[in-house]
Amino acid sequence: MNIFIVGPMGSGKSTVGKIISDEMFLNFFDTDEEIESRTGASIDWIFDLEGEDGFRKRESSILNEMVIKNSIVLSTGGGIILSENNRELLSSRGTVFYLSTPISVQVERTAKDKDRPLLKNGDPEEILTRLHEERESLYEEVSDHVVMTENKSSQDVASEIISLVKS
Repeated sequence: MNIFIVGPMGSGKSTVGKIISDEMFLNFFDTDEEIESRTGASIDWIFDLEGEDGFRKRESSILNEMVIKNSIVLSTGGGIILSENNRELLSSRGTVFYLSTPISVQVERTAKDKDRPLLKNGDPEEILTRLHEERESLYEEVSDHVVMTENKSSQDVASEIISLVKS
């Protein structure tokens, strides 16, 4: 049983994933953390050096490795669903949870984070709105469950996912 968490930046994927892994005694992985630890470079630096395409190739490579593991919780980068192959891997190798999060919450949660390369050039709210419009149908397509995060703590969201997994 693998639990895969998808959603936009600022939706709480990593925080929720860690809570679930702790409570269910599963190993936790985060695609962005895996990329950073293996390259010794920040996501921001990889974007600067290799562009988004280079980063997406690294992300797909990590995903290929992660989906063959068993009994894990995997939090993914917000754009992982852009690749049809990635969506197929996620769907076929685990239960996918989409953390649906209002733009206002994403703006608030990402405001102080300087390691968001897609938010560096322009108004964050406009960028997050555009990304939402481009990606929401892909999140919905790949997910087994949509979990609304508005007005819920990370613990509440994690508990909701755990009860869905157990039912």
